[in-house]
Amino acid sequence: MKNTNFLKVSCLFHIALLNAVLLNQSTVVKAESQNSASSIFLTGTLRDFKDTHPDFERTPGVDGFAYGLDPDITTDTLGNNKKPQYKGGSYSTTNQTNFDQWYHNVADINQSTIYSIQLQDDDNDGIYTYYNSAFFPLDNMSGFDAQGRSHNYHFTYEIHSQFYYRGGETFEFRGDDDVWVYINGKKVIDLGGVHSEKVQTVNLDAIADSIGITPGNIYDFDLFFAERHTTESNFKIQTNLDFVVYSD
Repeated sequence: MKNTNFLKVSCLFHIALLNAVLLNQSTVVKAESQNSASSIFLTGTLRDFKDTHPDFERTPGVDGFAYGLDPDITTDTLGNNKKPQYKGGSYSTTNQTNFDQWYHNVADINQSTIYSIQLQDDDNDGIYTYYNSAFFPLDNMSGFDAQGRSHNYHFTYEIHSQFYYRGGETFEFRGDDDVWVYINGKKVIDLGGVHSEKVQTVNLDAIADSIGITPGNIYDFDLFFAERHTTESNFKIQTNLDFVVYSD
């Protein structure tokens, strides 16, 4: 009888172990391309600020502030926390403490929410575009304050994704105000400053060696945007990057 019970317990143990292995295998995360679809989605975090924040709605001529491109606000490499690192020497920002609040949730300083944009490839040529010449995603969103203005002008937006690098890819951003794009943790687009609509395009093949990417691999894509001043907000992405999504 004891041997029979032992066999039963042993059998049940191995069945349970097998089920655990199979369950674990069923939850393995797989990377899948989005570029077979006519539209793709990029999801990120919006943070709403008041116009009294020291880096927002500043007055030209006061404390050295001026409109225009302000390159090298951030370092050339992304921080270990997946955030841009403040470099200093900027005339459109105040200091590291204030800048670090842009892309972190800080009580009584900002308020965050998740937001997605949809890139379209209407002619099926592999080029996906999102363009909004009035990019005010927090307008009429419950719980967010436009401070008596027609739009909610003072916010940041960060997107983190990944893409398959196959060779031949380009990425273009057009907009205002600040924009930084990092690929494989290296800065490839720098449109910092409070300025009118500006554009910058990067050819990945041309910079592949310098940022450490080779075809056939998956790499990080990180974008950081800030709208710091009235009265416009433009946001355009145009790219043939093969962004991936993850499924069970």
